[in-house]
Order: sequence, then structure tokens, then C-alpha cells
Amino acid sequence: MAKAAWKRPGSPIGKKGARKANPKYKRRSRQPWTDKEVSQLRSLAKANTPTGVISLKMERPKGSIASKAQREGISLRPINRSPYNRRKKAARH
Repeated sequence: MAKAAWKRPGSPIGKKGARKANPKYKRRSRQPWTDKEVSQLRSLAKANTPTGVISLKMERPKGSIASKAQREGISLRPINRSPYNRRKKAARH
């Protein structure tokens, strides 16, 4: 009798999150951050790099990058995006 797909070892079915798509995160997940990595995170955030690209470059999950940035006071918000309330209102007659 065959095992169910989600019970087979190595099967991506039933696994959640980044490990399913990119197994490199298993290596870097829960590792302590070095000063060099924090400075790399600062420079990537300053260069307006998206969080997904940062996670691929640093081989860490998006969540760990977001939480570390918040703890270090690094803003990951894009600087080139204009706020929503900047549109000039049409003059009413």
C-alpha cells in the first residue's frame, strides 16, 4: 500500500513557508546575525531593495529580515513611493 504524498520524506506537500520553495533557508534560519550581515541589511534597505530580494541575497526568511530590521531601526519601506493622500483635490464649482 502506497503512503500518502504528505507523509513521504522529501515531499513538499504539507510543508509550509519558505522551506517549501527554497530549501536554502534551512541553513540560515535561526542563525545569529553578524555585524557584517546587519550592515549588509542596512545597505540593501538604503538602496531600496525589496524584502523578497533581500531574503534571497542573504538566504534568510522574509520574516527574520523584517524583524531584525525593526529591532535595528532600519526602515524597509520603499522611499520612491508617494503617499496616498498627496493627490490634489479637484476644485469644486
